[in-house]
Amino acid sequence: MALYKRGQVWYMSFVYQGIRYRKSTETEDRKLAQRILDKIKGKIAEGKWFGKLPGEDKTFEDMTKKFEEESIPKRSRVVYTSVLRTLSKAFKDSLLTSITPNAVNRLKKDLRDKSEKATSINQKIRILKRMFNVATSEWEWFKENPIRFVHLEREGKKRERWATLEEEERLLSHCPDWLKEIVIFDLNTGLRLSELCNLRISDVDLFRRTISIVETKNDEPRIIPLNQRSHNLLREKLKVRSISCDQIFQLKGKPIKKHIIQIAFRGTCLAAGIEDFHFHDLRHTFATRIVQLGEDLYKVQRLLGHKSPTMTQRYSHHSSESLRGSVDVLDSLAPKMTQSISDEV
Repeated sequence: MALYKRGQVWYMSFVYQGIRYRKSTETEDRKLAQRILDKIKGKIAEGKWFGKLPGEDKTFEDMTKKFEEESIPKRSRVVYTSVLRTLSKAFKDSLLTSITPNAVNRLKKDLRDKSEKATSINQKIRILKRMFNVATSEWEWFKENPIRFVHLEREGKKRERWATLEEEERLLSHCPDWLKEIVIFDLNTGLRLSELCNLRISDVDLFRRTISIVETKNDEPRIIPLNQRSHNLLREKLKVRSISCDQIFQLKGKPIKKHIIQIAFRGTCLAAGIEDFHFHDLRHTFATRIVQLGEDLYKVQRLLGHKSPTMTQRYSHHSSESLRGSVDVLDSLAPKMTQSISDEV
């Protein structure tokens, strides 16, 4: 515990359960400020300075159970369940007050020692932080998230992969008909695979040439305009759809599952000789092509449904291609410039 001066007033600084507190003593008298600080020291020692919060008696298991019942997004339950299983092994019956930044950093080290990738480690830390955020802001178990300042691991450069026009042509030539229409639609809308599988007839407005994406990763619905290619595809599909199924994309009259599409897509890429290409890269291809054609990143962010512009920023280096025409016009001046330089010489 320490005193420090800010302006004419003395402030005190102290740490309680891994959280640093800075408070004004509201006095300019150094001796009085010291007496106030000594009094607070005594109250902390007696457990009277802070009222006891519910989280101080809770275990990690208590928090996990309540979080699973109330706060896990339905679409992400599989991912959360896997991560919570790992976190539960690490903290078992630990009191929440013992899960300090130091304890979390030990967990990170253990995961690194097991050769776990930085992206996987960060996924676990983000979910742990989210659990404490919910326990703090919604359940009022704590005054502040005790691990909010824990740093994430430094991740390597994000994977950049999109299809060239030649690769697209090869891919489509090897696709079965049902997969071909899915690939074409995704190249022209940039939907996530889950959004594509959940797309229903009621989400399509052929008159306005739009689709509504209701179930999204960040729970923020968005409307996507259809270009002519995707609009024609939907119009033809709605003519021959199965009346027993509401989903747009079907296989034998039933909704197509994500894993079926992924397995078929991997096999098609293999047959077409296209390496290191995943279904999600169709979404990257959609965004990359739009940026290269000169559209600004804000519009791309809206189309992709990114909550933060940081996610869309990865495509920023592609925007230089749209400026090439502006630079190329200088070539038309080359003969005149050469003559001018000769005259000067």
